Amino acid sequence: MSTLIVTCDVGTSGIKTCLYEVGAKITLVAAATATYALYIDEFNAEQDPLELWQAMCRTTREVLEASGCDPSDVRGVSFCSQMQSLVLVDRAGDPVRRTMSYMDQRATEEYRKGIGRGLKVSGLNVRKLLRSLHLTGAVPASVKDPIWKYQWVRRHEPAVFARAHKWLDIKEFLILKCTGEFVMTHDSAFATLLYDSDRAGFSAEMCRMFDVEMRHLPRIIATTDQVGPLRAEAAALLGLPPGTPVFGGGGDASLIGVGAGSAHEGDTHIYLGTSGWVSTVVRKRTIDLTSMIASIVGADAGVYNYFAELETAGKCLEWVRDHLALDEINIFLQQATVADSPGAIAESLYSFMLREIKDIPAGSNGVIFTPWLHGNRCPFEDPNAAGIFFNIRLDTGKRDLIHAVVEGICYHLRWQLESQQRKVATSPTIRFVGGGALAPTTCQTLADILGTEVQTVSDPQNVGALGAAITVGVGLGLLTSIEDSSSLVEVDSTYQPDPSTRAVHERNFGVFKSLYTNNKKSFSILAGGSPQRVDA
Repeated sequence: MSTLIVTCDVGTSGIKTCLYEVGAKITLVAAATATYALYIDEFNAEQDPLELWQAMCRTTREVLEASGCDPSDVRGVSFCSQMQSLVLVDRAGDPVRRTMSYMDQRATEEYRKGIGRGLKVSGLNVRKLLRSLHLTGAVPASVKDPIWKYQWVRRHEPAVFARAHKWLDIKEFLILKCTGEFVMTHDSAFATLLYDSDRAGFSAEMCRMFDVEMRHLPRIIATTDQVGPLRAEAAALLGLPPGTPVFGGGGDASLIGVGAGSAHEGDTHIYLGTSGWVSTVVRKRTIDLTSMIASIVGADAGVYNYFAELETAGKCLEWVRDHLALDEINIFLQQATVADSPGAIAESLYSFMLREIKDIPAGSNGVIFTPWLHGNRCPFEDPNAAGIFFNIRLDTGKRDLIHAVVEGICYHLRWQLESQQRKVATSPTIRFVGGGALAPTTCQTLADILGTEVQTVSDPQNVGALGAAITVGVGLGLLTSIEDSSSLVEVDSTYQPDPSTRAVHERNFGVFKSLYTNNKKSFSILAGGSPQRVDA
């Protein structure tokens, strides 16, 4: 009998459900995707958790139908998901309001009152800073951290807050819908920044210090733990038999490295999806408050990921698609492909767009882009930071601008990698994954800008789902450890830096970093909403 595993990779703008067969290798049998809304304005970013659940149900039925498999052969269901969202549910398990996304940054007053008053170091209350670091190895130093979202709901929506029974993250809500169990995996619990890493549980002292009610916090489990059997009602919606085991899975920051085959100490991977990051596997808790980088709990016990996040990475390319490429190329309109265009081959809009810019030289003819379309978290925290196209001239074309967006994302990732190297040893070869790794242009640009060998894997856009499948394999005893991923995941392509591009990238990278410092005050003024005079 085949051993099949269903995994759901829950992203910012869509879900991808994958069906894997586990044997000597883990093989992708079928996959299906569905999108959902991100309700976003200047500072707010929300999602409807029920939309995510409906997308999971629909895509699970689709992969089972497409594969032609017997659903009774499915031995487990698991998840890889975006993290640091706030999902408040009542006793019946129903959401009391929309999810506040990891991107949400409205809780500036709650952040200021909670940790920005009194004697400060790096802008943070020194007593709370030191206790947080001692207990958790991290500190809620960003307005986007879920503690401040929780406090925002308490302050602004007291009737809603009074109905809340448990605080969950995105995948934990989906687990609840599947099993009826209120749980969090260790990595999700850590992401609340209320987690005592030494005791592997929520800290009563942290909850008192930040005025969080411990009754709202659920039971903690491991990524490889079976939460419970699939309930009959959920089974009918998913197309799976009741009683199918449901596992804890992990957050994207924990499992994408696993699915990338980058799970041993010292391994570094870069992810480029809607968001982006640089992550290095470490064994000790490390934090850099200056650069806003911390060690977060990984998928395996005693393992951490030294993690630097970029809020809008691929999201910048989505912006380009909607606001530059559609007008420039003038053949897409509302289409997702160019299949119907005369003489065009069927390919994704992103692939076509990146092919169109392949002949733009390194340095984008002097144009530099900053990928801070919804503020920034690392290596500087500033919700007011915004995107810039810098150094546009009369002969600048849209292809220059699109190319500059790709380079700007890579410059920021280099900034994060160099910030990591001040504290930890990163690997000499970088594993590059996510949808961004599908484009050879982006892969080569990243290698050139980092000045480092870059490796990609097969199906780089599915590594989160693969990581979730590996945790189920361990939970079922089919694999001995999560580190087995290093032997299961093979390198597909390798990119060497082109030395001829080094000089222009060194020049542009220096200018790129200066753009935040030189414009910090202006970002703040323009975000204030009221006209202010800016002296030259």
